[in-house]
Amino acid sequence: MKNNILVLTLILSSLSFGQHKTDVSSFSDKYLNWYADDIKQDKNNGVSVTKAYKELLANKKPKQKIIVAVIDGGVDPLHEDLKNMMWRNPTEIPDNGIDDDKNGYIDDIFGWNFLGNKKGENIDGENLESTRIYRRLKEKYQDIDNESVTDKTEYELYKKLDKNYWKNRNNYAKEYKEISQMKTAFDYIYLYLEGVAGKKLNSVEEVKAVETEDEQANQFIDAIVETEKQGLTRSDLDAYYKQTKNFYEHYYNINFNPRQEILGDDVTSIENPYYGNPDVKGTDAFHGTFCAGIIGAQRDNNIGIDGIANHIEIMALRAVPSGDEYDKDVALSIRYAVDNGAKIINMSFGKDYSPEKILVDDAIQYAEEKGVLLVHAAGNDSKNIDVNSNFPDDLLNSGETASNVITVGASSIYKNKYIPADFSNYGKEKVDVFAPGVDIVSLSPDNTYDQADGTSFAAPVVSGVAALVWSYYPELSAKELKEVLFASVTNYGKKKVKIPTSGKGKKTRFKNLNYTGGIVNAYSAFKAAETLTKK
Repeated sequence: MKNNILVLTLILSSLSFGQHKTDVSSFSDKYLNWYADDIKQDKNNGVSVTKAYKELLANKKPKQKIIVAVIDGGVDPLHEDLKNMMWRNPTEIPDNGIDDDKNGYIDDIFGWNFLGNKKGENIDGENLESTRIYRRLKEKYQDIDNESVTDKTEYELYKKLDKNYWKNRNNYAKEYKEISQMKTAFDYIYLYLEGVAGKKLNSVEEVKAVETEDEQANQFIDAIVETEKQGLTRSDLDAYYKQTKNFYEHYYNINFNPRQEILGDDVTSIENPYYGNPDVKGTDAFHGTFCAGIIGAQRDNNIGIDGIANHIEIMALRAVPSGDEYDKDVALSIRYAVDNGAKIINMSFGKDYSPEKILVDDAIQYAEEKGVLLVHAAGNDSKNIDVNSNFPDDLLNSGETASNVITVGASSIYKNKYIPADFSNYGKEKVDVFAPGVDIVSLSPDNTYDQADGTSFAAPVVSGVAALVWSYYPELSAKELKEVLFASVTNYGKKKVKIPTSGKGKKTRFKNLNYTGGIVNAYSAFKAAETLTKK
């Protein structure tokens, strides 16, 4: 068992599993709102939000409230630090079962959930897009030999996905079995100790405090203490078990198809966009709530954290399950956001394949025509997305490049060779800018808080800065705002940094990892916006 623990500990060290806490004081002061810090004043490589508020905005009033749509897995609209910042549909009467504003969506108070039906049933887990494509191609090609195939490109994709699917399917089957055994052992040990203690044991500290003459119990206590020393806690194990189960039962399982059961729609068409329900929280709102908190958790209310932008409203759009999102849901979420007044859309999700990319492309162009800015996370695979695509992106099937998309990599608290997060995707052409995405503290559902890593959380830093600047300079177009953000980065272009990788990695200049060679900077962006608007 010791070897299994060591292996699992190594795996867990590369992932970020938070523990929801009711009070932010339990997190290190070093990381609370560090992304708002200024590198010179605070020694943390943040985006100078606090400096902007103190030195530039103290006697200045915002001109326009900015609606920021968060397309994600769900947002808790009643969180204590977010409820006053939520967008509320001004012409919709809550819970009356009537489409008061005639927009096709009944009781859409905070936004809309495209992962559910009118009965209130919601999709939670989903396949990866590669699994969905493989399921479709398998039906077509499994009984056809190479010589009789007319579409060679599609057939080669089928063969590639077939190999990839079964490799991963078998690996996760083995891993799921092993982790299940470890979880069963942990659960039994805790159950036994709780029987001896006569109470629920919620932490290693409580296990250590158990006093007993039961020899078996003392052996179990020693085992728990030893595994904790090796970096493995019960909550870590539970989180990793859940993730492995998702990979085995959902992501790589062609027999799992909740979409067909719950919605039964045509995922290749948006001719009928009026499905779903108003439950924007859904089945797991951690990710979306965390993103929303970074953008706009209520400032100066003596609760939780301070979001970046103070004169905004958060619109919640649920379109991202545990697994890969459908292009159709993303496209309709973008269109809903645009039609209902959003000026910025945060998109902290991505995938390797986009079979209905045309639907998303059309929605991106629709947003572009309406002057809406899209901010997208680059992804967490330590890969060069100039070479290996991550969707959605700004390169349209038509060959055109959308002018209203910003793609964001994740940076750390440091300004040394570890500026780029080790997990972050990168690309001189496809990644525009970096922003803090490591050791971020933000909101989690039901009035709790958490700490996590990811480009998913770097993107809302940029969305927040964009919203903050735009609220004071609403005369800027989306394209001009994007130019302002790019021109005002904290530039590390010439600095040699470690290329994101799961191994040791080589170094390169930071400008080779992203278009601007820098980290977004709110203070400098305000200066640039002021200069531009006075021309």
